[in-house]
Amino acid sequence: MSTHLIQTQIELNASAEQVWTVLVDFAAYPEWNPFIRSAVGVPERGARIHIAVQPKGGKVMHFSPVVLVAQAGRELRWRGQLPLPGMFAGEHSFIIEPMGERTVRFQHSERFSGILVGLLRASLDRDTQRGFEDMNRALKLRAEQRRSDLVR
Repeated sequence: MSTHLIQTQIELNASAEQVWTVLVDFAAYPEWNPFIRSAVGVPERGARIHIAVQPKGGKVMHFSPVVLVAQAGRELRWRGQLPLPGMFAGEHSFIIEPMGERTVRFQHSERFSGILVGLLRASLDRDTQRGFEDMNRALKLRAEQRRSDLVR
């Protein structure tokens, strides 16, 4: 079985709590998130969420992963797979690592596994990686804007 990891990161000038608040406000995703266009559900361990992902210029794809970890201010992780086991699965994670009082490193990654990974590797490296990076930059803008609103 093939596996493939896409990993990105960005530094944000915001607290871990501010970043978490933006990350788990699923209802607001259509306002700011250029990659995960919608997310419905609750960020709680064991919950199933429904997401629509759209890489820039690509088609919308719908997934219903199960939340594996939802640790406020630290980590959100879910896992989804195609109905046929072993074909294609992904474990998506967001890790918020405090670097100071008002600075965090946001790590955004996904480990893909299954028979189809080899066939999809080029589009994962191109489209999914770009989607993660676009989302990271948008999260940075949103969280830092939220911080400046709180400081006023």
